[in-house]
Amino acid sequence: MRQLGFEDLLASRPCPERALVAAMVAARILEPQTKLSTTRWWHTSTLAEDMGVEAANEDDLYAAMDWLLTRQESIEKKLVGRHLNEGSLVLYDLSSSYFEGETCPLAKLGHNRDGKKGKLQVNYGLVTDSRGCPVAISVFEGNTSDSVTLLPEVHKLQQQYGLKRIATVGDRGMISAKAIETLKTDGLDWITALKSAQIRELVEGGHLQLGLFDERDLFEITHPDFPGERLVACRNPELAKQRARKRRSLIDATAQELETVKGMVERGTLREQGEIGVRVGRVINKYKVAKHFALDIEESSFAFRILEDQVAAEASLDGIYVIRTSIADKLLAAEDAVRSYKLLSNVERAFRSMKTMDLKVRPIHHHLADRVRSHIFLCMLAYYVEWHMREAWRPLLFADEDQAAKKVRDAVAPARRSARAERKVTSHTLPDGSPVHSFRTLLDVLATVVRNTCRTQGSDGDAPTFTVITTPNATQRQAISLLEAIAP
Repeated sequence: MRQLGFEDLLASRPCPERALVAAMVAARILEPQTKLSTTRWWHTSTLAEDMGVEAANEDDLYAAMDWLLTRQESIEKKLVGRHLNEGSLVLYDLSSSYFEGETCPLAKLGHNRDGKKGKLQVNYGLVTDSRGCPVAISVFEGNTSDSVTLLPEVHKLQQQYGLKRIATVGDRGMISAKAIETLKTDGLDWITALKSAQIRELVEGGHLQLGLFDERDLFEITHPDFPGERLVACRNPELAKQRARKRRSLIDATAQELETVKGMVERGTLREQGEIGVRVGRVINKYKVAKHFALDIEESSFAFRILEDQVAAEASLDGIYVIRTSIADKLLAAEDAVRSYKLLSNVERAFRSMKTMDLKVRPIHHHLADRVRSHIFLCMLAYYVEWHMREAWRPLLFADEDQAAKKVRDAVAPARRSARAERKVTSHTLPDGSPVHSFRTLLDVLATVVRNTCRTQGSDGDAPTFTVITTPNATQRQAISLLEAIAP
């Protein structure tokens, strides 16, 4: 955090709130807990003393969170200035987290990404640079659709943070047709992908000829429905096989359960048409492949069949995706357009880190809307620090160190680890024979560095004390050295 100038990022002048927020960010990375638990936990280490927050209680932390929210625009402006320039690629995606409680005005039922059916949630959109380094985050009600959140973020980058030329990268559900029209009007570029129905229309209209994939896995096409845009068609054979296997397994599982229902009808366990329909609907909705089945439900009878022609028609498009972009080919080659779209995986990695054991943004326990916004912003700042730590520690972690290779590898083929990364994964050791770590286990190794308070042997209890820090081992020295090389 010192290497990143983190406290100056929060505020240019020292104040109690700045120290508390910095301490909460550090605690979020080391031991993510509730604010009350944090005030208990950080006294089990030197953190509270080092950050000067020994006397703080949970009310002080809540007050510091309120202060942090008033600083969000200023902090994000500094982050944008550090990591984005005119013409930069900007990655944007939306996620959600569930609540414990029902009183927060932001808490709504929506598309639940946490697998918590019936739980209220809040949505939040994350903006990062092309590497996945976070620069801004916004919070929305839990029933807000993805596409509605995009334009406010783009306009914020333009109007508040002074970026006039950026290229937004978003998934096919994020950058809608309406959003594209607005981006065109504002003179901004974008990279996204076509939806499956749009791809099928291109194939049926003869604009996308599948036979061309016999010779290559990527080519450009144009279409009058997409004026001024480039469409880059790609086919990934391995992805096609994966989707075919998954579809067939879902169809087979559905057919097996429908056979069970059919047997119940034949035995008289299910008799009425409505009762049969409810049971069949439960099966069909379980695996989401209803479109591939023809159902015949009558009083005391039930039959079904698989629509193999429809299955085959869908299978013909397996592994095919189409990238659409407004960026001219002289500025962005077709292969680079595909690679740029795939960079969205960096935002997904950020969400995984924020939502799992690393930072624990969920479940959300706050009831005030502004406290929820501050909590999520705090977690983003913690990920900002953690992102830099992970990048610095690549040589010690299972992560791939050869990031430059990503810029020249086959744009369509599945990602492959470098030979060095593969050796780390298979052997679980580094070239020097020391163990490879995850981010969390490396933090545990560093936690064994201890500051001991000592007195001279034989002295009484009033003798002066002195401190001794345990000597770091080789792994700890390398980890600390890598962190000391971080630059903002």
